[in-house]
Amino acid sequence: MRTTFEPLQVTSLKEACITRLEELILSGELKAGERLPAERDFAARLGVSRPVLHEALVDLAAKGLLTIHPRRGVLVNDFRVSGSCAILSSLLTYHNGSLDVDFTESLLAMRVLVETETARLAALYVTPQQERSLEEIIANEAACDRADPLTRTSLDFDFHLAVAIASGNLVYPLILNSFQKVYTLFTGVFFSHSAGSAVMDEVLVFHRRLVSAIREHQPEVAAAVMRELLLHGEQILKEVL
Repeated sequence: MRTTFEPLQVTSLKEACITRLEELILSGELKAGERLPAERDFAARLGVSRPVLHEALVDLAAKGLLTIHPRRGVLVNDFRVSGSCAILSSLLTYHNGSLDVDFTESLLAMRVLVETETARLAALYVTPQQERSLEEIIANEAACDRADPLTRTSLDFDFHLAVAIASGNLVYPLILNSFQKVYTLFTGVFFSHSAGSAVMDEVLVFHRRLVSAIREHQPEVAAAVMRELLLHGEQILKEVL
């Protein structure tokens, strides 16, 4: 019998180094403005080679957590000033997958701001093909078992991404994709808590109302429905957390 070999899931030294440095920065143990030790010494303290440390520092600089000054050393940044969307996943990892209160409040507020605008624009610029895509997702949601939170979580992300694409704005879909891991964590908690309940049907009703407003080219109605949908989810999510 032929043996099937699955790829080994082993964290590389570089990834382990990145995770450790992110923890030090996000916890405040390494403070904004602080200069890191020389690479040779720092690598020895972390128990990695200098090339591994250097690659990790380059990755963290790309995220905005560090600034590398040739011949002057590496400085820790204030991630609120220089960070990118890539840090969203880092924040989640730092909290071991839990939903920090301040992080949760900030993300939910941003989501309402961005997605009400994507809904408004979708009602103005949606194409027939995009309408069909939204209707297909809704049909899949309707056919999905109410006790299957994983599938509903995936379909829910697809729905909100499809609305963002229909907005005609090239950046909004990228924003959603950039924090898909965080987004689906929130919705996963929501649908797991609501599995098998009438809440699953309520979400589907919201989606149908939203697509109707987009199809009828009613931008303010679409924005209002999206806001109502998000606040509905936020209220239930906060009861769970």
